[in-house]
Amino acid sequence: MDGRQREIKQVMVVRKDLKMGVGKTAAQTAHASLLSYIDMAKTHPRLVKKWLSEGGTKIVLKTETPEQFSDLKKKLRDDGLPFKVVKDAGQTQVPPGTETAIGIGPFYIEEIDKVTSTLKLL
Repeated sequence: MDGRQREIKQVMVVRKDLKMGVGKTAAQTAHASLLSYIDMAKTHPRLVKKWLSEGGTKIVLKTETPEQFSDLKKKLRDDGLPFKVVKDAGQTQVPPGTETAIGIGPFYIEEIDKVTSTLKLL
């Protein structure tokens, strides 16, 4: 690095192919954010504290197909990025165990962007 501070953000990715309603999509996004945040607060507390002190930047992206969602999970795993997958309880719009969203980070922007830069905003 050139001495500059590394910026941090959290990214949530929602599956649009499931055609969830607006409220369901919002709830799944919130679940993804919380699951990922809780995990990071345990494993990387200083990074999370820095992220919170800088405003807690969050971005919500989407995948259009199950394959795109699956490919994203593989890339995140392969690159060693911190993420959590939301599996729905199946009480409303999707069957139990359906993977609806991913929460990534909070983590370094440049690392997240390597994997998510081709996804579109929700």
